[in-house]
Amino acid sequence: MANNGKVRPKKALGQHFLTDESVSRRIADTLSGYVGTPVIEVGPGMGMLTKYLIADGHDVTVVEIDGESIDYLRENFPQLQGERIIDGDFLQMDLADKMGGRPFCVIGNYPYNISSQIFFKVLDYKDMIPCCSGMLQREVAERLAAGPGTKARGILSVLLQAWYDVKYLFTVDEHVFNPPPKVKSGVIIMTRNDVTDLGCDERLFRTIVKTTFGQRRKTLRNSIRGLLPAGAPLPESPLWAKRPEQLSVADFVELTNLASGVRSAVSGSINEL
Repeated sequence: MANNGKVRPKKALGQHFLTDESVSRRIADTLSGYVGTPVIEVGPGMGMLTKYLIADGHDVTVVEIDGESIDYLRENFPQLQGERIIDGDFLQMDLADKMGGRPFCVIGNYPYNISSQIFFKVLDYKDMIPCCSGMLQREVAERLAAGPGTKARGILSVLLQAWYDVKYLFTVDEHVFNPPPKVKSGVIIMTRNDVTDLGCDERLFRTIVKTTFGQRRKTLRNSIRGLLPAGAPLPESPLWAKRPEQLSVADFVELTNLASGVRSAVSGSINEL
């Protein structure tokens, strides 16, 4: 079941079919510690990764939006019977419903054009997904794993690392795909950490992360002003002089609590009038 040209890669779907067996094997191995946990594979194409997951004993459900790929999978993978081949858009699915409320892992050779959206979707189900791994554009993969003080650090770096330990595993060259992409790919693994509560207002935390990285050239003192009452004094903190890529998750939690304190103080003053 190697890539034999039966399914045409479609540019509109961001399809680049992996042709290297050893790379497929290494990606499948990222879930070796989760054989007892159901797996959703996103965008299986012709099953280059699927066959290794099945051979390893995983309980695999594949989600595919390309009708030609679905026909191929139904014809060539008798193991994927019933509802194990889902014809639909991963980004629009109620994953808890599809998986019957069970914890599940996510893996895939993710389409470049929606890879960030896929990881935001994983975040929505963070309490059900103990592990997520797979391949995506190298630049995005590096961003997800980027630590404080690096230029690659961005919104998803912080939001994912609040709940997952993210590791960049290895780089994949362009020539092992059909058609070859114009950029290299990277393989990552994200393992759920022990955090159950960030210790701050999580909605405000997300807003602050998105807002500050949206104005990443500004110091936090300036980029966060729009989220606070006009003219409100800021408590003393060295964080205000930094830029968002310099902050750890713990720093963003502290920043969120500082912002919450400013909001509460102003609200309390108004109520006293």
